[in-house]
Amino acid sequence: MSGSPADDILRLVFSFRRLAHGPADGDCAAGTCEECYALHRPKVERFIEQGVPLHFVIPAFPAKSPNPQKVLGTLPDMAERISLEFLQELCDYTRHYYEPGARITICSDGHVFSDLVGVPDETVRAYGTELEAVLAAIGADAINTYGLEDAFPGFPYEEQRSMLTSHYAVPVEEVRARTLADPGARDIFGGIHRFLFEDRMALSTGRSRNSVREETKSLAYQVIQRSDAWSHLVEDFFPEALRLSIHPQVSHSPKIGIHMMRTRDNWLTPWHGVALDDGEGIRLVKRHEAERMGATLVMRGGRVSHYIAPNVSASVKPLIEEVAS
Repeated sequence: MSGSPADDILRLVFSFRRLAHGPADGDCAAGTCEECYALHRPKVERFIEQGVPLHFVIPAFPAKSPNPQKVLGTLPDMAERISLEFLQELCDYTRHYYEPGARITICSDGHVFSDLVGVPDETVRAYGTELEAVLAAIGADAINTYGLEDAFPGFPYEEQRSMLTSHYAVPVEEVRARTLADPGARDIFGGIHRFLFEDRMALSTGRSRNSVREETKSLAYQVIQRSDAWSHLVEDFFPEALRLSIHPQVSHSPKIGIHMMRTRDNWLTPWHGVALDDGEGIRLVKRHEAERMGATLVMRGGRVSHYIAPNVSASVKPLIEEVAS
């Protein structure tokens, strides 16, 4: 690569990529190629030419999963805090290559499909309010938020969703056909269906796995329909911005999938998991995984925050002794 500020910034962002590996990725499945850079370079260069901060948008931070086997509650916790700090630091890091740095708009999609995933709008609103409080607490002045209520102000949430669908959505049948034909779309469907199935199974009693699987398959198509509609709206409202995604993306996608925390699950997000201090850092796991290993629950400010793995005390002790000596 040329080593230009634009390529340096893209190399930085790509170092956190959440890639969906597959046959279509070709030789750059494990990294990047010129085509990867060429897709995004013009937008970066446009910001640099104007001398203003780069602008990223990321549809993310909808609300906590309703599945108690995955999360600690309904409000943001250490998982969200670390992810937001990462996004702020990503904006800060760009200043090494370009002094104005960058800014990020979180396009929260909680109200977009809250009725489909079983999270009340009031719970989504409380999550968003606390998210703003976390942003203020960590001094994340390069991050702002944008939601469905900003796009369609003054209307009830149900009407906002209807307006979004009528203006920006394609028929569910078209979503289904695309999923069957496109490997990338099939991967997205598989990841979303897995989330919905896990959550619905945890909240269902007396139902067979097959019946829940069929129900959530139908819901997954609707979630993708609305998620795509939200994506189109975001593109309309922020046409110049670079697109980030919390979903794995193929290498030559117009969206850049990114990891905000360490995790062994390519699909796991802060709102579907918990933060676990494993002695080497903090990574993202599901709540039942932390509890299965005997991790200790940590409270911060009178609220549940994260877990500490049982082997952490053994790894920290030599460090304490070294400092003391």
